[in-house]
Amino acid sequence: MEMLEGIAKALQLIFSGDPRVLEITLRSLFISSAATSIALLWGIPIALALGTKNFRGKLFIKSFFNAMIGVPTVGLGLILYLIFSRAGPLGILHLLYTPAAIIVGEAILILPLIISLATTAVEAVDPEIMGLARTLGAAEDQAAIAVLKEAFNGIVVASIASFNRAIAELGIALMVGGNIAGWTEVLTTAISNETAKGNLELSIALGIILLVLVFGITLTTLALNAFQRKRK
Repeated sequence: MEMLEGIAKALQLIFSGDPRVLEITLRSLFISSAATSIALLWGIPIALALGTKNFRGKLFIKSFFNAMIGVPTVGLGLILYLIFSRAGPLGILHLLYTPAAIIVGEAILILPLIISLATTAVEAVDPEIMGLARTLGAAEDQAAIAVLKEAFNGIVVASIASFNRAIAELGIALMVGGNIAGWTEVLTTAISNETAKGNLELSIALGIILLVLVFGITLTTLALNAFQRKRK
């Protein structure tokens, strides 16, 4: 009975547009979207090189990024804490306990996932696509764009999976963000903190929003991909 009452109050917080719930949700969306965008800027060129070129050490690099997908977020958060702390090498930037620190940390966390999934998508493209583009007079960057267009669906899946990984992680956000109310508090850290304080209504409300975001974005992406495949 108490659990049902908690869920009812949580839904009331959501549908009444509670300011704190809205603030935490929007901050989480911004931070995770920024981290995903940065990781894509780094990851797509690397994935394109791994997927289209042959060079010494390629297998090792691919294996390294595959292994880094499972890196513990708390461990990475601790490393970043030491780097961003006042005595650390980047302490002069004063990034610790700021949204920027969480963005950088999440971008590093999801970079291996983006590279691994995008590389798989690029490798699935017919190798003759790039050769044909070059034959028709395309420059190297234009040929690469042609390959990326063919791998678009796979890259979208990589982006969504990485965004979900970023918005659902706790260790980095807690270690370098500090869960400061009104500044670095995001969905996962707020859920953990409010549960510890016994404020179950708010933690349930935030948990519902987190699950809806993760599953909603994933299902929408799958539906769009299925629709595109059907049209083709």
